[in-house]
Amino acid sequence: MEIVFPDIPLYRGWGAPLRVESDIRGLELIEGAIPADLNGTWYRAGPDRQYPPMTGEDIFIDGEGMVHRIHFDNGHVDYRSRWVRTRRFELQEQARRSLFGRYRNRYTSDPSVRDVSMGTANTNAIYHGGKLLVLKEDDLPYQCDPVTLDTIGPWDFEGAVTAQALSAHPKIDWHRNELLTYSHQARGDGTTDMAFYIMNADGKVDHEVWFHAPYPGVVHDFAVTDTHVIFPFFPLITDLNHLKEGGTFYRWYPNEKAHFAVMPRRGTADQIQWFSGPACSAGHMMNAFNEGSQLHLDIVLYDGNCFPFFPSIDNSPCEPCPPLLTRLSFDLAAGRDDYERRVICQVPGEMPRTDDRFQGKPYNYGFMICGRKEDGTSGIGRVDPQTGALSIWHPGPASACQEPQFVPRSLDAPEGDGYLLTIVNRLDQNRSDIAILDARDFERGPVALLKLPVRVRSTFHGTWVPQSVLANGRFEW
Repeated sequence: MEIVFPDIPLYRGWGAPLRVESDIRGLELIEGAIPADLNGTWYRAGPDRQYPPMTGEDIFIDGEGMVHRIHFDNGHVDYRSRWVRTRRFELQEQARRSLFGRYRNRYTSDPSVRDVSMGTANTNAIYHGGKLLVLKEDDLPYQCDPVTLDTIGPWDFEGAVTAQALSAHPKIDWHRNELLTYSHQARGDGTTDMAFYIMNADGKVDHEVWFHAPYPGVVHDFAVTDTHVIFPFFPLITDLNHLKEGGTFYRWYPNEKAHFAVMPRRGTADQIQWFSGPACSAGHMMNAFNEGSQLHLDIVLYDGNCFPFFPSIDNSPCEPCPPLLTRLSFDLAAGRDDYERRVICQVPGEMPRTDDRFQGKPYNYGFMICGRKEDGTSGIGRVDPQTGALSIWHPGPASACQEPQFVPRSLDAPEGDGYLLTIVNRLDQNRSDIAILDARDFERGPVALLKLPVRVRSTFHGTWVPQSVLANGRFEW
């Protein structure tokens, strides 16, 4: 069978399938100097297409997983990328064609793989308990070798995780050496089962809670504080009958409410407090923290459907709605089920990150992609979550930034004292750069710029692992 990719907008220009694994030992320095105290590994994950899609259509969140390793070692930087060889990948490799149909709709797949997970391991890469795990929210994590990136296989935490999948957005508590994660639609497509897990420093499950969602909706990310966890439920809902008819995995229900479940961090299902508000949606949380009886959640919020490729239940057109960093405040002592909301920053942004040491704690610095223009260019913004003050670094003409990654100068450095890493898409050169910015003075430009002679097509999320954590398996304070 001939391999011919369809001529669709997603596959034009920067989005064209790359299908290449790379090894580059020693990236070329374009300008500046690599900081001597920047030592560790930056892991990232994103999608690419192994073969042309069965249906002739595609959405940017689909495609086989590619994991990336950018290793910093005393002034040297190496790059490596590898396919994550999921069960889906291996079966398609044998067949030399796509076997899986519409995004997360097994009823549109080849009959030979209807009972095989459609998981692609294409969204995030984390490191915990001495293991590199690559994640997609509709499957269990895949373990890869942290140096070679060779796929080891699916990981269910030695059988302790009975949910069918785990989130692509776990939280790692650097101070407690804990991994907090969850599963939505945990008993299968269209179910309302939710599972919450905490894994200790050794990667063992030592807390588990099950409860039911108000509907089988999208829960792409969640938030944690020192005392609680917050699960958002947005009315992008799965209908099993619609799936069996060949439909999309989610549809937008504009007349449904958004719901938030707030639970003590090591609590039980009967301790959940529920809050509700008008229909809205979000993919990503920046942070959450406690202030007296209130929990504040800083979220990139859309006043509508954040995924326009999932249609509305009433077939109404998807109205554009910018993603605005917004603070939702839940008062646990007020006895009410509503919440307050305040827009923090009026400039749209996405892929929000913090100094990871301050996840779940009051904080002063947030980072995100912003300044996006119609031509696809974008920059990186640093926002003050208290005042909304925003500074933006633009990488230059015909260039766009991928999700930023903060790296502390040392474990005990003040908040925000360190470096900001981002992959820069050089849209007119069909290749990428790695920019290293001073996080406290990043508007002046990179302290170092490294050339990637290959195009890093797309990465969604990733994590920085200090060299000491790679060596010891945990953060030691």
